[in-house]
Amino acid sequence: MIGRPLDERGAVTAEFAVALPAVVVVLALGVGVLGSAATGVRLQHAVTESARLLGRGDDGALAAVASAGGDATVDRRDGTVCVSATVPVPVALPLPPVSARACALDGGR
Repeated sequence: MIGRPLDERGAVTAEFAVALPAVVVVLALGVGVLGSAATGVRLQHAVTESARLLGRGDDGALAAVASAGGDATVDRRDGTVCVSATVPVPVALPLPPVSARACALDGGR
């Protein structure tokens, strides 16, 4: 007895439906990591500028960190001023917050 060959209609649609969530997850993680890296670069620049300005004795030096959306702490000891800051990741993904630290000579004291 010879039967009908199996019908393969809809196979591509089913494979696409299985693969689509994995592609979306990979793209979302990629966007999150790129956003986190961009935030890290921006925060590092702001922290470095703030440490340099605090070392010169400039008031309002932490404005650069505040404009990046970070919370900063200042530590002065042994002739140096160090600024540390953290910023939450801008994308709602389970990634750790971005942090940066920079030090400069404390000539303004």
